[in-house]
Amino acid sequence: MKSSVVPTHTDLNTSASSRTNRGSSPMMPRVSLSAPSLFLAALPSLPPTVRDVDVPPLFRERFILSGYRPPGLPWRCYVLSLFQIHNETLSVWSHLLAAVCVALRFTVFTALHGGGILGFRLQGPEGQGFSVDVSSLPLVLYAFSAVTYLSCSAAAHLLQSHSETAHYSLFFLDYVGVAIYQYGCALALCLYSSDTTWTQSMLGQVFLPAAALLAWLSCTACCYAKLRFRRPYPLHRKLCQVLPMGVAYLLDISPVAHRLATHSWSSSPALPLHFLQVMLFLLSAFFFSCPVPERCSPGGYDIVGHGHQLFHFLLCGCTLAQQEALLQDFLWRRPALLRVFGEQHLLLACASFPLLTLCCALTALAMRQRAHTQLRKEQR
Repeated sequence: MKSSVVPTHTDLNTSASSRTNRGSSPMMPRVSLSAPSLFLAALPSLPPTVRDVDVPPLFRERFILSGYRPPGLPWRCYVLSLFQIHNETLSVWSHLLAAVCVALRFTVFTALHGGGILGFRLQGPEGQGFSVDVSSLPLVLYAFSAVTYLSCSAAAHLLQSHSETAHYSLFFLDYVGVAIYQYGCALALCLYSSDTTWTQSMLGQVFLPAAALLAWLSCTACCYAKLRFRRPYPLHRKLCQVLPMGVAYLLDISPVAHRLATHSWSSSPALPLHFLQVMLFLLSAFFFSCPVPERCSPGGYDIVGHGHQLFHFLLCGCTLAQQEALLQDFLWRRPALLRVFGEQHLLLACASFPLLTLCCALTALAMRQRAHTQLRKEQR
């Protein structure tokens, strides 16, 4: 009995290739346009996104019905999801690109205005030794705090779907970044953007200690609210997050508000930028607090346009406008900064920055341990 053999797709390609080669010149090289199989094998295939009912409640967001990444995948899948379309893609990329913009703008500003901007140099005024430009250290700390909060936020949104433990840990890290940025802003605004009247007022005298305390309280309250309340979140969970951050912002922006209220905006190129950053922050706070526009059309803004994305974009614009205003204020205030505040006061203010960072980090670690213990009890 004669068997029939059906040619496969590979056999057909081989036959076609053989016919082509026999009909062509033996000296003509063959060019393959297919990607190497080893390269394709090295790239893991990412699973498709799923709906909200397919992930645990911890990972769900109100009125966002699709675009979730399934938990429990290897870490590399979440890293590579940076190039996948899901409901966190724009939130991650917005803060990543903003962090790059902040770093590049500060680098260009430093290059244009000499090495002393970086806060230190190996060659002193006499040509030898090590010197510190104390007047520029707060600006360095501000740029560091901005890049830190943007990077921590991007990492949290990119990797949080790995597991419940990772979710808590990464958002605690996000809150640490926010607290660091709050105090970095307070430090720079107090020293560069305030006028003499505000500086000599009672508020100006207690500003930096109060700003450090409120930044730590904001971090602690956000960590506590994240760990304490479960979905569906009650209203006081949002209040627990928003109120400490709101009070901290009102304090931190007070030197700018005073200048905007008492000076002509044409007197400094920084003042219109300060007004812009205040408006952008208030808009971002609205979208952080209210789930719009997705509330009006659940599922319609899952990938593009939901409230948290708008919050991210507006906050990025606020940060970039604020940085530009502070660079202008730095050039205006730098010559008289040591005379007004004194070198010891500036060094003490800058030394409080790593102390606050340590306190917030220890708070987040303690909260992470509580979250880990709580998750272990729930799994029994």
